Amino acid sequence: MKKVILLTIVLVVVFTMGFLQRTSAQYYYYDDNTYDTPLTFEAGGSMGTMNCLTDVGGNKGIGKKGLKDYRLGNTDFDASIYLSAVYKYAYGLRLEATYGTVSASDADLKSVAASTGGRYQRNLSFRSRIEELALVAEFYPLYIFVDWPNTKYNAPKLSPYILAGIGVFHFNPQAQDSTGSWIDLQPLHTEGEGFTQYPDRKEYKLTQINFPVGLGLKYELSDKVNIRAELMWRILQTDYLDDVSTTYIDPNVYKDYFPVGSQQWKEAESLNMRNKNTSPANSGLNSHPGGIRGDSKNNDTYFSFNIKVGIAFGRERR
Repeated sequence: MKKVILLTIVLVVVFTMGFLQRTSAQYYYYDDNTYDTPLTFEAGGSMGTMNCLTDVGGNKGIGKKGLKDYRLGNTDFDASIYLSAVYKYAYGLRLEATYGTVSASDADLKSVAASTGGRYQRNLSFRSRIEELALVAEFYPLYIFVDWPNTKYNAPKLSPYILAGIGVFHFNPQAQDSTGSWIDLQPLHTEGEGFTQYPDRKEYKLTQINFPVGLGLKYELSDKVNIRAELMWRILQTDYLDDVSTTYIDPNVYKDYFPVGSQQWKEAESLNMRNKNTSPANSGLNSHPGGIRGDSKNNDTYFSFNIKVGIAFGRERR
């Protein structure tokens, strides 16, 4: 929460400085009918798609880095709203709130099960809601390197841009039990996170910092409205977006943390080693303490592609 407040304060300061600047700044022409100051403001929203790369699901093989393991079928919808300030159309700073969903399932590998080295038989799956607040800088190369007001040419309506920033996001991996109910996985410590028997596995937090980076293309429909196409990638500091990272633990340790026979004990037992539920022939594949459950060498990630519509304000008609 403190990080969210800090991000909000930073943008408020930027906007305040901008309004102070407007009282003394020189006006210049946006086009033949409109003029504004070097600092302009914008509010808008977007809709699009969100996907992820984690230890679960993916494509054929035993798992590959980056987009080689991308699966289009895991795509879900997302949406966002934002406020931004842009200096001379070259540098921008925006505060954006995004809501979406990510999910993946080993069951999707059925058609290529023979090539997955046990990933299909592992039978893991998850979904997680994503809530994100990010402070993102925008860089417009066409305006950074060309001073359009001092040239004999009109500024381009279509402009590419680069994105980089810092954000706070909340996630909560869930899986379905045998009744079809969605169960929160983090409280079950499915890989022994926080258990004394596994001192190298720290309990992960559901609210963390991320680093958004991306590319976009902006088109000025008019002096008031613009539309963008934007791809945003999030660099995460966790491998537990899907609650899967290392190896199977000994299920007997659950009796030290949950009352035997309790609902939480039953959920931990059943959702830890889910491959035993596929078929008797597959029940022993990696399904033992120390057996491969995930790969901790690479952190998880999620990314989105959105179409944005922005409304500029502060410009004045001649």
